[in-house]
Amino acid sequence: MAEKLLTIKGLHAGVEGKEILKGLDLSVNKGEVHVILGPNGSGKSTLMNVLMGHPKYEVTGGTMTFGGEDLAALRTFERARRGLFLSFQTPEEIPGITVENMLRTARQAMTGKNIKILAFRRKLQQTMEQLKMDPSYAQRYMNVGFSGGEKKRNEILQLLMLEPKLALLDETDSGLDVDAVQIVSHGVSAFHNAENSCLIITHNTRILEQLTVDRVHVLMDGRIVEEGGPELIAKINAGGFAHLLNEAAK
Repeated sequence: MAEKLLTIKGLHAGVEGKEILKGLDLSVNKGEVHVILGPNGSGKSTLMNVLMGHPKYEVTGGTMTFGGEDLAALRTFERARRGLFLSFQTPEEIPGITVENMLRTARQAMTGKNIKILAFRRKLQQTMEQLKMDPSYAQRYMNVGFSGGEKKRNEILQLLMLEPKLALLDETDSGLDVDAVQIVSHGVSAFHNAENSCLIITHNTRILEQLTVDRVHVLMDGRIVEEGGPELIAKINAGGFAHLLNEAAK
């Protein structure tokens, strides 16, 4: 029997008194790749931020469990230590801390073990080469002066170095050219294995080409309105969300 990793039941959440998620149900098993599709404003990014415990968002109902533990009882850094990882649409710049120092500190915080610098540095350089990143960027301040594509590759670098249990990828492929999307896709594929899972928001399904998608969820107006296998991606690509919007209007 598949091991449950993330279970969401009847989730209601919003911001500044406005409800955005309106009774959302979702579950992800260990080893699975799930994709969330939906029009702009449907609540996709809100879901990701709520899962990571962004203080701007308020949960007003429902439950979220991760590895059987109540997420609502955990602060953001505690969720990260448990193995949750969020790749941002627009990664933040962090002056004063280098990419290498941030990753080494984060990895040490997650594992609770001292990190051997030379071994860590070798793995970091190898991973950067895999993502076609200039190794000198390891000594630059986090995302400062990086192009949009470099920031997104840096997000995947973090994913590969930190090795979380569940990767929440919020339009990591947005704004990337074809070559960069392919590199990011290979990076996500290199991360994924039978011991972890991915929950991916995307408008550009090329990022999924290197992955076997287990489940697709269509999110509209704060609820999952349709679910299926990877064939649902082709259906949405061909016809958009028009048929769902028409059904919702009836």
